[in-house]
Amino acid sequence: MDYLITEGYPRAAERFAKEANINLPTDEESIQARVDIRSAIHKGDIDTAINKINDLNPQILDTDPALHFALLRLQLIELIKTCTATESTDITPALNFASSQLAPRAASNPDFLDALEKTMSLLLYLPTTSLKPELAELIKPSLRQDVASRVNQAILASLGARGEAQLRNLVRLRQWAEDKARDSGRNIPPILPFGVQAALEDGESGEAMVS
Repeated sequence: MDYLITEGYPRAAERFAKEANINLPTDEESIQARVDIRSAIHKGDIDTAINKINDLNPQILDTDPALHFALLRLQLIELIKTCTATESTDITPALNFASSQLAPRAASNPDFLDALEKTMSLLLYLPTTSLKPELAELIKPSLRQDVASRVNQAILASLGARGEAQLRNLVRLRQWAEDKARDSGRNIPPILPFGVQAALEDGESGEAMVS
C-alpha cells in the first residue's frame, strides 16, 4: 500500500485497499494530482505542470529554485524543439522565454548558467538527430522522467509524506545484498525478478506512475 500511494497508482491502491478490507491512508485527490502533473511533464506540457503544481501548493516551487529552474528548462527545450522543427521557423519565442524566465535565475548561479548555455546551444543543431551526447541527453524522455520524479518528491515533502516508498528502499537493500553475495563468490542468478512491477502493470495499464 505504501508503494502504491507514494508512487502514484491510485486505482491499484484503491483495489488493494478494497481486497484487503482497509482504508486508504491518504487523500486520493492528492494522488491523482501527482499523476496529472507527472503525465503533463512526460508529454512535454510543462506550463500545465507548473500551473498544477502552483494550484496544489505555490510554496513548492518558491522554496525550491533548482526544481523550478529544471521545469523552466524543460519548457525551454520544448520551445526550442518547436522553433527548430523546420528551417523557416522563427526562434524568437525560445529566445524571449530564455531571456525572461531563465537568464535572471542563471545570472547568480553558475550551475544554472551552464545548464542554460548548454540548452541554448540546441538552437544551433536541431532538428538534426546527430547531436553530441551531452546535448542528446536534453531531448531524451529520461530528462522529463527525472524532473517528474523530483517534482513528485517535492510534492510529497510538502504534504508531510515520505518522498520515497518503503518498497523502493527494500529493492535497493536487496540489490546491495545480491551484489555483496556475488562479490563473495556465491552463485547468484543474473536476474532475480521482484514480482511487483509485473503485477502492477497487469492492473494499471494506461495509468501513469508517479515516482
